[in-house]
Amino acid sequence: MNTPILSLRDVTVEFPGVSGLRALFTPSGQRRVQAVAGVSLDVAAGETLAIVGESGSGKTTLARAINGLVPLAAGEVWFDGTPLHDRSDWREVRRRVAMMFQDPVGSLSPRKTVRDLLLEPFAIHGMPSNGREETALRLLQDAGLGADFLNRYPHELSGGQARRVGVARALALGPTLVLADEPTAGLDVSIQGEILNLLNGIKVSHGLTTVIITHNLNILRHIADRVAVMYLGRIVELGPVEDILTSPVHPYTQALMAANPEPDPTARRKRLALRGETPALNDRPSGCEFHSRCPMARPDCAVRAPELAPSRTGGIVSCHYPLPAISEVS
Repeated sequence: MNTPILSLRDVTVEFPGVSGLRALFTPSGQRRVQAVAGVSLDVAAGETLAIVGESGSGKTTLARAINGLVPLAAGEVWFDGTPLHDRSDWREVRRRVAMMFQDPVGSLSPRKTVRDLLLEPFAIHGMPSNGREETALRLLQDAGLGADFLNRYPHELSGGQARRVGVARALALGPTLVLADEPTAGLDVSIQGEILNLLNGIKVSHGLTTVIITHNLNILRHIADRVAVMYLGRIVELGPVEDILTSPVHPYTQALMAANPEPDPTARRKRLALRGETPALNDRPSGCEFHSRCPMARPDCAVRAPELAPSRTGGIVSCHYPLPAISEVS
C-alpha cells in the first residue's frame, strides 16, 4: 500500500444513551453508547475505500468524525500528515476534505439557486472565484449539467440532478479527499450508473482520494479498490474489493454479501442465515460481539474478543474461526 493520506487510530465516537431522571437509574457504563468503537485504518492517496454494513453500524458517524462534524471520544485522525483529532479550527481542512451528504436535495439550501450554492464555498473561505458566472458554469459542466440549471432552486431538481449539484459543490475548492455518504441512495438504477461514472471520471481527472459510505453492495465492484465491513461500530473485515465480494473471510461479511439482491435469477449463492437481531449498542455481547448471531460460533466466541489479524486474502479480519476459501471446502 502507498503512503496513506488518511490514517485513523482507535477512533471512538460516543453519544448519550439516556438522559434526565432515567440516567440516575442507569449503570454508568450504559449511559453512553459507542457508535464507533476503536476503528483503525489507512487510506492511500488516490484510493477509493468503501465502508459497508447494516444500518446503525456506524458508517456515517465514522465519516462525520473524520471531517470533524462529530467529536471524538478517543483516538486519532491524521490527514496528509496533519493531526485532526485535537483541532479547533477546521476551515483549512475542509477546503481539502469535502463531504457529500446522503440526502442530495435536503443538503442544499432551499433558498439559494444552484449558482449561489456552487459559489457559497468560495464566500465561506474568503476565496476569489475568478469570475462568478464562469466558475459556476465550469463546476456544473464538470458534473454533467448545463447552464440552464444555474437559476434553478433545489426543489426544481430531480434526485440525480441534485446529486450532481452536490458533487459539483464538493469539488468547488479542489479538495484532495472526498467523503461520499450514500452517493446512490434513492436514485433509479440508470441514474446510479450515471453518478458512478461521474464519480469515477472525476476521481481520475482530479486525482481524488475517496471514502464512500454505502449499503448498495452492487456498486462496490464498479467504484471501490478496497472494502471495510463494519458491525456495531467496529471493522470486522477489510480487504480488496474482489476478495470481499467473492471470497469473504468473516461470517458476517458472507451473510451481508449473500443477502444482497442478485439480478441473475439463475445464480445460486451459499446462504448464511444469521440468528436473532442486531444487539443494542448499550448492551454489547461479551467476547466476540457477533457471536450471538453467528451460525459458526463456538463456545469460546462468547468469552474471547477477537483482534484484527491478517486474513488469507491479504486483508484483515476480526474472527476466531475465519471462513476457508471455497476451494478449501470439501
